[in-house]
Amino acid sequence: MSATVKSVRVDSLAELAGIKKGDIILSVNGQNDFDILYYRYLTESESVTLKVQKSDGEIEQFEILNGDFEDLGIVFEKELITSPMRCRNKCIFCFIDQLPKGLRKTLYFKDDDYRLSVLTGNYITLTNLSEQDIDRIIQMRLPRINISVHTVDAKTRGQMLKNTNADVLSIMRRFAKANIAMNCQIVLCRGINDGQRLNDTIWELFSLYPEVQSVSVVPVGLTRYRDGLEKLTPFDESSAKEIIFQIHAIQREIYKLRGTRFVFAADEFYIYARLPMPQFAQYEDFLQIENGVGLVVSLVEEFTHALGKSNNKQVHNNIAIATGESAAVFIKKLADMLEGNDKIKVYPIKNNFFGEMITVAGLITGCDLVSQLKDEYLGEVLLIPTSMLNADGLFLDNMTLLQVQQQLGVKIRAIENDGIKFFNALTERYSC
Repeated sequence: MSATVKSVRVDSLAELAGIKKGDIILSVNGQNDFDILYYRYLTESESVTLKVQKSDGEIEQFEILNGDFEDLGIVFEKELITSPMRCRNKCIFCFIDQLPKGLRKTLYFKDDDYRLSVLTGNYITLTNLSEQDIDRIIQMRLPRINISVHTVDAKTRGQMLKNTNADVLSIMRRFAKANIAMNCQIVLCRGINDGQRLNDTIWELFSLYPEVQSVSVVPVGLTRYRDGLEKLTPFDESSAKEIIFQIHAIQREIYKLRGTRFVFAADEFYIYARLPMPQFAQYEDFLQIENGVGLVVSLVEEFTHALGKSNNKQVHNNIAIATGESAAVFIKKLADMLEGNDKIKVYPIKNNFFGEMITVAGLITGCDLVSQLKDEYLGEVLLIPTSMLNADGLFLDNMTLLQVQQQLGVKIRAIENDGIKFFNALTERYSC
């Protein structure tokens, strides 16, 4: 294993030692089999030994004293050093299998990589782990792993993942014994892993508390591109209510035992069920907010806090807001709290691209924005959530922010899911 240096941070330990762009790290503290996480683990040492191939082919050894356990300051050509681990499952609910052709290539890559779970919060099934991976995770005492459990019944899980290597609890027990924190998700499919199986799964995971810190239950996402895939039934108002009542009952029992609710339903379930969201405090530490659990309540709490603290509650410009159908009613309620709210127009965007069952803002495409807003008065600025874009400013259909801006003839500003930033964006003065 080797790792090519892309850049070296100025005044870092690596630069001071003489590591340069283009150098190839051959081993770290005598270990030549390393990825980015193991590299970080090995370099968190008072003394670090790097075996390096320089640009002229010469092999040199560098001894770096690191009494403060700093990052050495090296950025590698490959983010993970090694290639990402591809998913070996064929999940019946896999969203990537429900994508149409013609989207950007990166959307079709299925990863199931514990490194990405640590670095970016991805959920992994654990079916991809070798014994060496498991031993190394335990050795490194990784801070947290996000696990896609779905069900603890091995037969049902195997059917859902289309993978006979479906046992998840034995590995999780090893992680728990090593005091590795875990957060779990259950993608709920009607008639498959719900009902008593959901009960059993939650209680089995709770037996690993506090190492298993929380569990989120999210509804399966179904696009209109499911030809040839297993038939799955979407949740409706009645079935969503059943799930919420079931989760609330378990929450009450667990809270009596350990003072935590432990398991949380995704915001979508409350929206489907037409039930009010839980109170802010009931989400505890918001450990699953990136999984759509407590997003709405967090946004409302932050917005109302900013409103109460600010002397500026006035909307100064005509502002349009585009968001998903599921969030639109909440966004409208927040906008209505401001003075001059008649200048704000909220547009719920129907997801024609993926299908009407997809209602979240993060899956809205540029083409749907343009087709539904091109004939609307959008004022001086159009606000959209950052979740519609990737890091390069691209929508899921490869349209750029600039292209959408030009076609709609309005300045577009992307706002994070942060109530304070949203409040500031609505009360800011925009030039006409």
